[in-house]
Amino acid sequence: MFKKIFSQLSTGKSWYTYFRYEENEEKRTGARNVLLVVSTLIAAVTFQAGVNPPGGVWQDTEKKHIAGRAIYASQPQAYKVFLIANTVAFSSAILVIISLTHRFPFQLEVFVATISMMVTYASAIFAVTPRESVRFRYVILTVSGPFILRALIHLFSKFFGEQKGQSKLPEVTPGRVSQ
Repeated sequence: MFKKIFSQLSTGKSWYTYFRYEENEEKRTGARNVLLVVSTLIAAVTFQAGVNPPGGVWQDTEKKHIAGRAIYASQPQAYKVFLIANTVAFSSAILVIISLTHRFPFQLEVFVATISMMVTYASAIFAVTPRESVRFRYVILTVSGPFILRALIHLFSKFFGEQKGQSKLPEVTPGRVSQ
């Protein structure tokens, strides 16, 4: 009886192997849609975490804190790690969204909305973060990091990558090297 139930629950394949992305089997549209959904979820979660930081904000002003500032910022090192990691995840998700919606209908509207969301995120972080906790130039650098990295990768591949179907690097096969 247990064998029959187990055989109905399991196909014998690993779920990871079954759902793994296969370049030859997947259509680009399907992969793009999955990436858009995942990056949109990441952007939404990280935006919310930036606007409403873990632990919330102080409700009253006292000697050691100001109302409206992040409670988590009272642990400066941990808050810096949170803020930097959350900002990298947010800006990376925005970069993926902008990249995948290039040449879509309403591309301008999507671009304006995502840039506005980035400005809203930045203003929320500036509002809840005490000035002494984090240097904002590092936050700005963190936001621009994924965009700068993508631009450098693009430039590197343009200058050192393949040109007109021919690779500048020698092709290596077992036992010999062809030029």
